[in-house]
Amino acid sequence: MATGRIHSFETFGSVDGPGIRFVVFLQGCKMRCLYCHNPDTWKMEAGEEKTVEQIVKQALRYRTYWGKDGGVTCSGGEPLLQIDFMIELFKALKQEGVHTTIDTCGAPFTREEPFLSKFNELMKYTDLIMLDLKHINNEKHIELTHLPNENILDCAKYLDELHKDVWIRHVLVPGYTDDDVYLTQLSDFIKTLSNVKRIEVLPYHSFGAFKYEEMGIPYKLKDTQTPTAEREENAKRILGVQSFKEYEASLKK
Repeated sequence: MATGRIHSFETFGSVDGPGIRFVVFLQGCKMRCLYCHNPDTWKMEAGEEKTVEQIVKQALRYRTYWGKDGGVTCSGGEPLLQIDFMIELFKALKQEGVHTTIDTCGAPFTREEPFLSKFNELMKYTDLIMLDLKHINNEKHIELTHLPNENILDCAKYLDELHKDVWIRHVLVPGYTDDDVYLTQLSDFIKTLSNVKRIEVLPYHSFGAFKYEEMGIPYKLKDTQTPTAEREENAKRILGVQSFKEYEASLKK
C-alpha cells in the first residue's frame, strides 16, 4: 500500500475547490514563495507517513457533509512531488465515487519521462486542478518564488490539451503582482486556454509571518501591506473574475 508524507488535514475546507472539502496537505515544496503561509511544509522528510487506506478511511467519515459538490482536495506543500502516492490515493477515492481536486503550483511539471506518463495516469482520477499562477513574468517569478515559470505555464497549456477543468488562482502582492501590465499579460495568457472554469484573486496578507519567526527564517515581505479593496477589484476586472452568481450560472449552462 502506497504511503505519503502528510503535513496536516482540514476536515471542512470551504476555499479549496467546489463545496465542502476534506483537504490533505502534503509535505514538501521546492518553491520558496516570499508570501508562503506554510514554510513548515517545505521539507520533504518532515510530516507524518500515512497510507492511502488510512486517508481514504478518514476522509469518508465526513462524506455526509460534502453535499453534491464537495470531496477531497490535495494541497501542500506541493502534491505533485509525491505523484506516485497521489495516483494511488485518487484512484482509491474515485473507486468510492469521490470528487477529487489538486491544488498545485505546477512547478514539478515536465513533458519528460517518467513524469509525464505518471501525470497522465493521475489525470485519469482527477476531476479538477486548482493551478496557482504566481507571476506571468519569468524574472519576477524567480524573484517571488526562486523558481522559473516556463514549465508552469506549459503545465497550464498541457492541461488545456487534456481538456482538464482548471481553476486559476493568483495572489495579489503589492510591489510584485499588483501591476496592471503584468495583470493584463496574465489575462491574455489565460484567454488562450479553453479549460479555465474559474479565476480567483487572492489578496496578499501576512497571516503566516509568525511561522517564519518561529523557524528562524527572515520574512522579506514584513513591510508589504494587504492590497486595498480598490486594487483587488481592479485585478478582478482585468482578469475577468466572475461574481459568485455569475459562476453559479455558468455551471448550469
